[in-house]
Amino acid sequence: MKNFTQIIGMFLLVIFSANAQQEKGITGLNNWLNNWTEFKSNKADYGEANQILAGNITANTKLYKKNVYLLQGSVYVSNNAILTIEPGTVILCDSESKAALIITKGASLIADGLETDPIVFTSNKSFKKAGDWGGIIVLGDAPINKFGSVSSVNFDLDPLQTSYGGTNSGCNSGILRYVRIEFAGAKVNGGNFNSLLLAGIGNKTIIENIMVSYSGGDSFEIYGGELNLTKLISFKSSNDDFKFNYGAQCNISNSLAIRSSFLSSKLGSRCLDIASYSKREEVDFSKKQTSVVATNLTLVNNSDNINADIESGLIKEAIYVAENTSLECKRTVVSGFNPAVLLDSKMEVNDANLNKIKFEQMYFNFCKGNIFTEFNSNNEDLENWYGNSIFSNVYAKSDNKETFIDCLNEKRPDYRLRIGKIIASSVD
Repeated sequence: MKNFTQIIGMFLLVIFSANAQQEKGITGLNNWLNNWTEFKSNKADYGEANQILAGNITANTKLYKKNVYLLQGSVYVSNNAILTIEPGTVILCDSESKAALIITKGASLIADGLETDPIVFTSNKSFKKAGDWGGIIVLGDAPINKFGSVSSVNFDLDPLQTSYGGTNSGCNSGILRYVRIEFAGAKVNGGNFNSLLLAGIGNKTIIENIMVSYSGGDSFEIYGGELNLTKLISFKSSNDDFKFNYGAQCNISNSLAIRSSFLSSKLGSRCLDIASYSKREEVDFSKKQTSVVATNLTLVNNSDNINADIESGLIKEAIYVAENTSLECKRTVVSGFNPAVLLDSKMEVNDANLNKIKFEQMYFNFCKGNIFTEFNSNNEDLENWYGNSIFSNVYAKSDNKETFIDCLNEKRPDYRLRIGKIIASSVD
């Protein structure tokens, strides 16, 4: 009996030790990327469409797994209608018409897939590439920080059907769970669609287990609203992975961004971009400005030669924080960037701002510099501040295959930290 008790104790010790050591970056006793993800989406065969989805949807509608749908043009779900998509359903999105699905304010999208049966939105082209089609836009009436409390999105869409914002932080725009969005982000006047744009979305909306692959625009963009986001994946986006703006009040956790050195916009692309406005004069400073709590993220550049790519200028910062925002980043891995974090040049390095921009229990790996202010190569004050032992930040220099459990697996990679990696690393 004594031996049995000792064995159980040792087993629990190993489990707890593994959890403690893997508490930085994406977490889980098992690799939650298994089963529902697809890292070779350009080679996947989704079949031919046998149903067309076009025009306006003004009454409750359901899409079924037995069909393959072709999304044509801008499809608006309006009149408080609910669009329900059965697990396992495939929606091919028309490239020629820059197909987009827009859930208008008051309507809902119930895209509730399963780990074994995800819902897929992908390009209808045989040779797929980033920006083949538009994207998915979900609009709600949760608060934003713009004057008048409402706004509308662009992307050459009908402005009468794309308004968002209001006063209802608890509004419910539906469920997106176990969903893949591939090759979206088409170019339009003034920029690119985002693969998934959530504008004025309330906290009763469920957003989890979503994979965006090869986006021509931002993978995930959040305008205002109040959201809890978890288990999101952005894979090889050409633009930003996770972008927050216009007074967003968000928690994002246990999420992954995998960048390529060779995929970036002209302005550079970031894993995490935090802003409160594009133009200062468009926002009301009596309202809440953007505030993000980011916990257990893994932000990684998957380059085979990070040093060479940094020196050639292919790799930029992983995290950008603009003025008049708040970011609390905890237990997050930032691996292979130049630098890890860049603060807006308009942001003074003072107690007030440093108390709003927190980096705690971080794992900075293989970055050329850690935290800088834009256009300023002297980051001594920031390094001294965030390097204080009270923040428990860790600094390391290991390549990706040593840092992560199985990042070289092309079909089912595992980007959890290797057991013992944090303990073996040293704090500067």
